Amino acid sequence: MTLLAVRQLTAHYGDFQALFGIDFGVAEGETVAVIGANGAGKSTFLRALAGLIATARDSVVFAGRAIGGELAHRVVALGLALVPEGRRLFPSLTVEENLLIGAYAGRPGPWHLERIYALFPILAERRKLQATMLSGGQQQMVAIGRALMSNPRLLLCDEISLGLAPVIVKDIYAALPGIKAEGTSIVVVEQDVGQALQAADRLYCFQEGRIALEGAPRQLTREQIALAYFGV
Repeated sequence: MTLLAVRQLTAHYGDFQALFGIDFGVAEGETVAVIGANGAGKSTFLRALAGLIATARDSVVFAGRAIGGELAHRVVALGLALVPEGRRLFPSLTVEENLLIGAYAGRPGPWHLERIYALFPILAERRKLQATMLSGGQQQMVAIGRALMSNPRLLLCDEISLGLAPVIVKDIYAALPGIKAEGTSIVVVEQDVGQALQAADRLYCFQEGRIALEGAPRQLTREQIALAYFGV
């Protein structure tokens, strides 16, 4: 069953067009990776889905409902949550307070504080610390946990491995199957192609605001991916 259907999505920053006619889909229970070089439009695409960039109403259909251009807080209430690049935690709040903010929409579902702490036990140990006192990897866990607290049907993860040590990246990606097992579909924007190939059921490669390649990782060759990624 299709959960997210994107058709001919365009996005602009003022007069600059960042996305050109994107067609994209996510099925229920699927993990989809989005790869591409810097400036390919990956983060812009997630921001458009999350209601942070204006788009045509019918260009984004989520759970059968057209949500293009919907306000961001309403998108969250409908069941779509973004883990933003750079984490964007509230520095004056504790770990637990940051997590609780994610539940403001009051959506029912499996994710609550105890479940987040079971997924990321280190956060339970540090729940009373200010979020900025945590390591980068632990802060990323808080950002993921905050999004999960909204009980999304679709979780959008933007560059969750950026700047983190490989061992931390491994821990974070190891949590994704457990998230999916709770009924949450996932879209992961990732520059690490190897990590994306391991995590995803399907893969899209963006190049200069357009989709250059799409398919199941096991069906794509390294040469196809390199050509789509670099355009050479």
